[in-house]
Amino acid sequence: MSTIFGIPTPALYGQILIGLINGSFYALLSLGLAVIFGLLRVINFAHGAQYMLGAFAAYLLLEYAGIGYWPALIAAPLIVGASAIVVERTMLRRLYGLDPLYGLLLTFGLALIFEGAFRYWFGAAGKPFSPPSQLAGGVNLGFMFLPIYRGWVVIASLVICVGTWLLIEKTRLGAYLRAATENATLVQAFGVNVPQLLTLTYGLGAALAGLAGVLAAPVYQVSPLMGSNLIIIVFAVVVVGGMGSILGAIITGYMLGVLEGLTKVFYPEASSIVIFVVMAIVLLVRPAGLFGREE
Repeated sequence: MSTIFGIPTPALYGQILIGLINGSFYALLSLGLAVIFGLLRVINFAHGAQYMLGAFAAYLLLEYAGIGYWPALIAAPLIVGASAIVVERTMLRRLYGLDPLYGLLLTFGLALIFEGAFRYWFGAAGKPFSPPSQLAGGVNLGFMFLPIYRGWVVIASLVICVGTWLLIEKTRLGAYLRAATENATLVQAFGVNVPQLLTLTYGLGAALAGLAGVLAAPVYQVSPLMGSNLIIIVFAVVVVGGMGSILGAIITGYMLGVLEGLTKVFYPEASSIVIFVVMAIVLLVRPAGLFGREE
C-alpha cells in the first residue's frame, strides 16, 4: 500500500474528502452569515438554529407528508426563509441602526428558543434521514472509495456558493442590495423599496442555512443540537474570511474544512482547535480578515 509521509493514501484521501464535506457546510453557512452581515450589519446568531430547522423541515416533510428528498431540497429552504422573513419584519427590523450587539442578543435568544422547543418535542437524540436512492452507494476511484451522496454535497455546495456570489456581485439586484447598505436613502429615492430588499436579504441568508441543513441531514443525524455544535466554528470561518466578505466566506470555508481534515491525519489532537488557531493568527496579522476591508 502506498503512503505519503508515512500515512496510507486511502486514509489521507478519505480525510481530505471529509474535510471537503465539512468545508461545504462551513462555506454554505458562512456564506449566509456573510450575506446577512454584509448587507444588513446584523450578526445572526440564529443561523445555526436555521440550519437545524432546514434539516428538521426535510425530516418532517418526509415523515408526515411523504415528501422525499428532492422536493424537500426546495421546500425546506423556502420554509426556513419564510420564517426568517417573519422574524425580520416583526423583531429584527426594529434594531436597524442600533449597535450590532442588540441584533446578536436577539438572534441568540431566538436560537435558544428554537433549540429548546425542538429538544422538548423531539428529544436530544438524532433522527436518521436516508439519502435518495439515486445517490446511494459509492464509486471506486482506484485510490479511494467515494460515497456518491458525499460527492453530491461537495458539488451542490460549490454550485450554490458560486451562484449566490454571482447574484450579489454581478446582477442589478445585487447592485441595489450593495448600494442600499452604503446609502439607503439615496437608493430609495430612485424608487427601490429598501425595506423589502433587506427583508428578502435576511430570508435569503436563512434559506441558505436551511438548504445546508437539508444537505446535511443524510450525512449527520437530524438533531436539535446540530446547529449549536457548528455555529461557533462557522463564526470563526467568517472572521478568518472577513466579516461581510462573500468570496472570503466561500474560500475560507472550503480551505479550513480541508485543513481540519488534514490535521486529523497528521496531528489528531489539534483537529478540534486548528480553525481557532488560524483565526487567532489571522486576527493578529490582519484584523479585518483575509478578504475583509479595513474600515
